[in-house]
Amino acid sequence: MILIKSAKKMFNNYYFLRQLSQALKERLIGMTLGACFSQSKDELMIGFYKGAREQWIRASLIPNFNLLTFPLDYQRKKVNSIDLFKEAIDQEVEDVIQYHNERAFLIKMTNDWGLLFKMYGNRSNILLIHEGEVNTVFQKRHIEDQNMDVSTLDREIDQSQEAFLEGGIKATYPTLGREANAYLESNGLNDVSPVEQWTRVSDLVKKLESPRYYVEELEGQVQFLLFQLDGATTLLESDDPIEAANEFYYRFSKRYFVEREKGPLIKEIDKRLKQSKSYLKKHYARYEELTENARFEEIANIIMANLHNIPPRTKKITLFDFYNEEDIKINLNEVLTPQKNAETYYRKAKNQKLEVKNLEVNIQQKEDEMEELKKHREALDQFEMVREIRKYIKTNGLQKLQKNEPIFPFRKFEYKGFEIWVGKNAVNNDLLTQRFAHKRDLWLHARDVAGSHVVVKWKSKQPNFPVDVIEKAASIAAYYSQRKTDTLCPVIYTPKKFVRKRKGDPAGLVVVDKEKVVLIEPAPFSETLT
Repeated sequence: MILIKSAKKMFNNYYFLRQLSQALKERLIGMTLGACFSQSKDELMIGFYKGAREQWIRASLIPNFNLLTFPLDYQRKKVNSIDLFKEAIDQEVEDVIQYHNERAFLIKMTNDWGLLFKMYGNRSNILLIHEGEVNTVFQKRHIEDQNMDVSTLDREIDQSQEAFLEGGIKATYPTLGREANAYLESNGLNDVSPVEQWTRVSDLVKKLESPRYYVEELEGQVQFLLFQLDGATTLLESDDPIEAANEFYYRFSKRYFVEREKGPLIKEIDKRLKQSKSYLKKHYARYEELTENARFEEIANIIMANLHNIPPRTKKITLFDFYNEEDIKINLNEVLTPQKNAETYYRKAKNQKLEVKNLEVNIQQKEDEMEELKKHREALDQFEMVREIRKYIKTNGLQKLQKNEPIFPFRKFEYKGFEIWVGKNAVNNDLLTQRFAHKRDLWLHARDVAGSHVVVKWKSKQPNFPVDVIEKAASIAAYYSQRKTDTLCPVIYTPKKFVRKRKGDPAGLVVVDKEKVVLIEPAPFSETLT
């Protein structure tokens, strides 16, 4: 989502986390872990208590939005909730340890239990540690975390001037992060001497080691920074990392979740408006063509007025057009009498009027649909609350616009009325052949080399596959194979019912019976259906 990718966010920056972990240390030591649960796959709630005092940590690990925030209190839902890290419940916090030069810290608890917060962008995770080893992980999709060696997290880096002048900023200060590096570059870091670069980097690092925190708005985006940006509107300036994180979450998530709710719907509306414009352009052109050249009835009347002046077997004749008071050339069917030719023109006039009428109805219907879509588009732009958006969608029956049709999984071509489907890889080939192909479809594959499975769809009204259709499909099969650059390629083909897959065979491998072979030149097909 654009909103997330373009926002500057330093809440996972090492220099922020080291201040945050210190602030948590002051709050958590002596408190007891009382709750740890998840109500969605990307959010973990952790609650500590001491007497009547509570401290909550919300770990939001949504892709591109990995942030720790700290609600004052939290009401757990009764449904869709699962307890996690049960072994550590009732353990007391002894310390909060920040790992050197690493975006990770550990909440150390009694009996050698600990919660490791690994804030590595899209690889962020929360790990339960016991006796220095990983016990359980929250985000199980990060398989490598199961085997993490916690003892290696501390990184000692030589950050002296000599090391900087020798290795540069990335080797000496890998912890600065993208935003800090961009800030330095925008202030001319690359235009000064290495010694001056060292001075500027050192000055910035000193600020980052005891920073103020800024929640800012710039170009419609909410930013979280440890320094101010020129031209930005400051929404919050604070020396409290917890307060700053909470304020950013409130400001940013409000926009994020609103955008997530209405963004796909607006995109679908824009897509349909674009399609409608194309539809109207095409139908306006046809309507103009028909109305400006709607002379079939007039031509029929001219023929009827000149029945006795038209010789038999005439293909073309010039008659006086009494509508425009000039001569007109009229095409005739030589095997029909003049009266039958007039009847043909009358029939064309009738069909033309019907087409014009249908066009008028369809154009009006499409224009009405566009006005309705524009109305919804304008309304959705104004909403700033998720519940308002959901209510509007339900009230106006827009759920159907939210249902995205599945994308067709294969390459798809059409040749002389026959559809040709082409697999994209080994797994996709299996999907095509085993699940999407009918037993009467024609199956093709380049002989003895890796390549795409190709299927020509069977047509009930034309059960036999024409030779030129088979050759076209074969040329495509050759093109999407390892013989793509050969002058000629042998391609096997057979009804799909003679293609089978044995249990245990790798993806894409099949056994073919009763095949025939055609020798063909590999060639692409440019006219795609999708």
